[in-house]
Amino acid sequence: MAHRTDGIDSIDGSAGDVLAARLRTQTAALAALEPDVRADRPDAVHRMRVAARRLRSALRTHRRHLRGDHTGTEDGLRWLGRALGRARDTEVLGTRLLAQARELPPGGDRDRVLAELTAWNARETREARARTLAALDSERFRRLLAALTALAADPPLRPRAGKPARTELTRTLRREHRRTAERLAAARRAPDGPALEHALHDARKAAKRARYAGESAGRPARAFTRRMKALQEVLGRHQDAVVARDTLRTLSDGGFGYGVLYGRQIAELGFARELLPQVWEQAARRPKRLR
Repeated sequence: MAHRTDGIDSIDGSAGDVLAARLRTQTAALAALEPDVRADRPDAVHRMRVAARRLRSALRTHRRHLRGDHTGTEDGLRWLGRALGRARDTEVLGTRLLAQARELPPGGDRDRVLAELTAWNARETREARARTLAALDSERFRRLLAALTALAADPPLRPRAGKPARTELTRTLRREHRRTAERLAAARRAPDGPALEHALHDARKAAKRARYAGESAGRPARAFTRRMKALQEVLGRHQDAVVARDTLRTLSDGGFGYGVLYGRQIAELGFARELLPQVWEQAARRPKRLR
């Protein structure tokens, strides 16, 4: 039987064993991180958000293995991820823009831009922190934890969940890989501009879900997981630049410093798009049958 599957050499149990292990591990991680998030410890928000995403991904990719309708729990995990997401996204965006502002040429409006971005980041961080704490204090969060704990303790498995994990997870990985390829194909057909950016963001979400599916399969799927992670990261690099560019549009007064920062985001968008084909060339390989 598989327990925490990301360190095993082979998958000997059933698909239900793997799913149950994933639910137990990630539910425990999410619950254990609550005190750290409340204490504002480094990286705690990010790790809780990842646990929520992994759980939601597990429920979505293993729907055919679970009895009942778990969309309420999926919706709760999406809500929690968004509540945590503002804090995490603000942290990443603030770190990016402040670091780039410090690299502006001395003189000119460098100090003014840096001061304005510092004040903006502090304000956004306070608001995001308040939103995170409000979510953790809510009855909805308590209900979500209770539902996840009950589900992890005794997953209502369908008969199909009794099939060998290596067979079922191979199908799952191939399905998620195909979904990612379809999203990227849609992006290639999209016209440049917002439509392309939205399509690439959708492809990123598909690659992330495929990566999480690979994680569930552990070491036998390590190469697949690594390729999906590389794809997710280059698409994430693109999305980070989109968000930074749009933020600068709202903050900029048209001065030189903001113009330089804006130009850096445009350059980063171009670099990510240039990098994408070679990353996808590796990731495009169909997942092998798990052993």
